[in-house]
Amino acid sequence: MDRIAKGLEADGILTGAGKTKWWTSTINKILHNEKYIGDALLQKTYTIDFLNKTRVKNNDIVPQYYVEGNHEAIIPKDIFLRVQEELVRRRVVKTSANGKKRSYSCNHCFAQIVICGECGEMFRRIHWNNRGCKSIVWRCISRLEPTGQECHARIVNEMVLENVVVQAINTLLGDKSTYQAQLQQNIAKVIRSAQQNTADGINERLQRLQKELLKKANSKEAYDEIADEIFKLREQHEKCTVAFVLWT
Repeated sequence: MDRIAKGLEADGILTGAGKTKWWTSTINKILHNEKYIGDALLQKTYTIDFLNKTRVKNNDIVPQYYVEGNHEAIIPKDIFLRVQEELVRRRVVKTSANGKKRSYSCNHCFAQIVICGECGEMFRRIHWNNRGCKSIVWRCISRLEPTGQECHARIVNEMVLENVVVQAINTLLGDKSTYQAQLQQNIAKVIRSAQQNTADGINERLQRLQKELLKKANSKEAYDEIADEIFKLREQHEKCTVAFVLWT
């Protein structure tokens, strides 16, 4: 959202109020606003004092009503629903053993995918200055902040990490036999269950879940379970598509 705001400012696009400054909170509201897809959530706010016309946010004070197709849409619903799914995915990337939730970050390609083999925490990218020798390294979060876990994981230089990843990719691409057997098994498994899990059937289920997700999101209900099922169905749909292409 911060990058979107900076992009709008760089392009000279004004806010709805005619201001040049964009706030991430404004971007957040736009991304969640169902009005862009032609729907409307009624009674988002509630008048508590009719004399002073004081309105407050409706936190289960009075019923809310969701109206689909209330007006002409300016954004495809499919794109809007994908945004809602991504917002859910980014909300919590990993929950540590001590219960602390790590939020999403996209500052580096290795961010949140390098996991400590000793304590299970993520590695964090830091600029290291060791006796005047500057370098970029990755270090377990347990070594950087109190997590309640004792960890002895060593510091990893970023160049070493990059080389290891490149070697792993080259090894995988150079020896296809290591993953071809598993790929064939996956394809066969998908094809065997094609009658129960066809692409069309998955799409229908996705559409129903997306509508349910949208309604729950706008009514401030818990929708993590629905989002998780959507992610699983999308993966299943991709496998079905890949299997069909390779098989044909």
